[in-house]
Amino acid sequence: MHCTDMAGLQILRNMLLLLFFLVLYAVSSGFSMDVCSNTILPGSKASSSRHKPFSLLFSTGDPGEVGDAGDEGRLGKTGPPGHVGIPGENGEKGEAGRTGKPGPAGEQGQPGERGIAGDSGLKGKAGSTCDCGRYRKVVGQMDININKLKNAVKFLKIVILGVKETEQKFYLLVKEERKHSDAQLNCRLRGGTLALANSDNISMLLGSYISEAGLTHVLVGTEGEPEHRGNSTVSGGRCTQLASNGALSPTVCDAQKFYICEFSRI
Repeated sequence: MHCTDMAGLQILRNMLLLLFFLVLYAVSSGFSMDVCSNTILPGSKASSSRHKPFSLLFSTGDPGEVGDAGDEGRLGKTGPPGHVGIPGENGEKGEAGRTGKPGPAGEQGQPGERGIAGDSGLKGKAGSTCDCGRYRKVVGQMDININKLKNAVKFLKIVILGVKETEQKFYLLVKEERKHSDAQLNCRLRGGTLALANSDNISMLLGSYISEAGLTHVLVGTEGEPEHRGNSTVSGGRCTQLASNGALSPTVCDAQKFYICEFSRI
C-alpha cells in the first residue's frame, strides 16, 4: 500500500472521530438533530474557525441571559453561633413592678439628737392623799374576820340549830354565853353585828328562831348603839334582849346570855 493511501485512511479516521465527538457534544448540549430546522446553532465564529487550532473547535459559545430565580430550597441545619456582638444602647425605663414582700428588719440605728423641748402643759388637779396604812389595817382585819368566819362555819355545824334568812340578811344564833359588849365584839369578829330587831317581821322571825332552839331570851342589838363601842352609851347600863315570842325587853349589860348575830347578804 502506498503512503498516499495510508495518509488518506488516517485523515478519514480523524474525520470520523471528529464527527463522533461532535455528535456526543450535540447530544450532551441538547441540540436538536432535526435536519429540517432552519435554526442557526451557536458556535465559534466562521471567519476565524479555519485559522484556529483543532482544540479550539470544542470551546463554548457566548454566555446566555440570566434565568429566573428558582424556588427557595429547604432550610439547612443551624450553623455554629457567631461571635458576641457589641452591646446595644440601653432602652427606656419600664413601669414600676408590684411591691415585693418586706425583707428582714435591719439593725437598730443609733439614737438621734434630742429634740427641742415643747411648751409646758396645763397644771393638773391636785390628787387625793392615800391613807394606805388605814387600808392595810382594814384589809388585815378582814383577813382575820374571814378566818374567824370559817371557824364559825365549823362551829355552826355542831352548836347552832340553823340559820334564818331574809332577802337582805341572814341571822345566826350563837349558843355561847357572853355579856353584851363581848357578844357585840364576837359578832363583829365574825363579820357581822348583834342582830337588830327593828321591825315586827324581824322580831317574829328571830322569836321563832329562839323558840326552835329551846331558849327563852337572847341578847340582841340596841337602837342608836355606836359602832365598835358596845353599849357603853346606853343609859343606865341597860341593854336589850329578845324573847321567844318576839317581844323586846331591857336587860343588864353584864348579864351573860346567848346572842344572835346578823350578816348582810350583799
